[in-house]
Amino acid sequence: MLLENTMPVLLSRLDFAWITSMHILWTPMTIGMSWLLFALEIAWLKTGDERWYKLNRFFEKIFIINFGAGVATGVTMEMAFGILYGPFSQAVGPFFGNILGFETITAFMYEAGFIGLMVFGWGKVSKGMHAFATFNVGLSSTLSAMWILVANSWMQSPNGVVLKNGLFQVTNWWNAILNENFTWGFPHMWVATVELALFVFAAVSSWFILKNRNADLFTKLLKPTLLALLIVAPIQIFIGDTLGRDVAMTQPTSLAAMEGHYHTYLPNGKVNTGWHLIAFPNAKNDGNSFAITIPHVLSLLETHTWNGKVTGMDSFPAKDRPDVWVPFYAFRAMVAIGFFLFFVALWGNWLRLRGQFNAQALRKHPWFLRSVVFSGFLPYLAIWCGWWTREIGRQPWVVYNLMRTYQGVSHMSVGQEIFWFAGYIVFELVVWSGAWYFFSRVIAKGVDDIAPSDTLFHHPDAGEADTGRAGGGFAKPTFAKPTMDKSL
Repeated sequence: MLLENTMPVLLSRLDFAWITSMHILWTPMTIGMSWLLFALEIAWLKTGDERWYKLNRFFEKIFIINFGAGVATGVTMEMAFGILYGPFSQAVGPFFGNILGFETITAFMYEAGFIGLMVFGWGKVSKGMHAFATFNVGLSSTLSAMWILVANSWMQSPNGVVLKNGLFQVTNWWNAILNENFTWGFPHMWVATVELALFVFAAVSSWFILKNRNADLFTKLLKPTLLALLIVAPIQIFIGDTLGRDVAMTQPTSLAAMEGHYHTYLPNGKVNTGWHLIAFPNAKNDGNSFAITIPHVLSLLETHTWNGKVTGMDSFPAKDRPDVWVPFYAFRAMVAIGFFLFFVALWGNWLRLRGQFNAQALRKHPWFLRSVVFSGFLPYLAIWCGWWTREIGRQPWVVYNLMRTYQGVSHMSVGQEIFWFAGYIVFELVVWSGAWYFFSRVIAKGVDDIAPSDTLFHHPDAGEADTGRAGGGFAKPTFAKPTMDKSL
């Protein structure tokens, strides 16, 4: 227990928490927005409406900035595995090495090729081929998320392996990849990326409507976005509830921390069914010094029965219990945000049904528009809270029930830990501030400088030679003409 509370272990955990928290700001947006850009492009191709093209090109700029920041912070996270968690990286190599290799081959390299076509292919390839490239960026980014969630979910429910000679040797790849936590953990994360991207689209659109800049254009986008959120938001709530019940079975200490649930039974011997709205864990981490409790709600949430038993932390040794403060309140913040976002979607669609969904009418509901702008930041906080709940709830294990965190950290001095921590803080803040600088410039410029699609995808008039077209676009030859030395 003494080894687990040393300063180097704490600094390693804080450093990696910082790195992953900053990285996860960017990757979900890349995944979700790639699919929304594909949807905008399909809408343009099917309708011929130039407004969908302009919206696509505008949000693509935000996507590119976000993608670059995600790559930069992802590289530092890969470094951090080896620097901060060397023994862990070595032990999980037989499994992680293959999984991350699959991610590189089937997702990262795949995405790298098509994102070039997506960003630089306008007017150089046909419209259909460009849409195909955008689709593949969405698919490859989803595959990348899938493999990363396979690795992380395996840390939560490590199936299909044995720990032998200090290495996790895979005995059943099927069970290791499709572990219990992955079954609902991956859908929960993927839907979160779509919900995040939808709310960013809605927030940016609402900001432009509030400022009366291209308000009609962004109202056109806001309407289907809020309609999609009316479907996505409750689906996410359902998946989250299902994942919570799965965690109760596969990782009961994490669920107990999320709920501040210390005692399986009450002093009178009855099952403890109470759900804590607010709780203050005591210093010994063996109970709550104060709590506001609602009877039977915990049983209803986790077992869907009135008096179902939910395992409390008193069923486990004190050394195997995670800290409660962060999982308890982060989990509640995530749930509250999820329901608030659903409420915003309901509010918007109620206005639509009342015929209030045009730019002029929406500006008469400024609090709705402000709420949507505010909601653009909330999915980021929800993803943060969900990730913190997931990672801290697993403690004191880095691989649940198989490897403790202190066994996986690198053997560095406090000075070395501080050096790396300070370096990562500076780097991540530089990336973050740079990204927001470019975001602000893109939004300040708006859509007015986006040229019509005809300037790229040229259709010659009757009788006009079609010599300038390349792949359905309009790319004039720019090859240098050969010169002759007349002195020869």
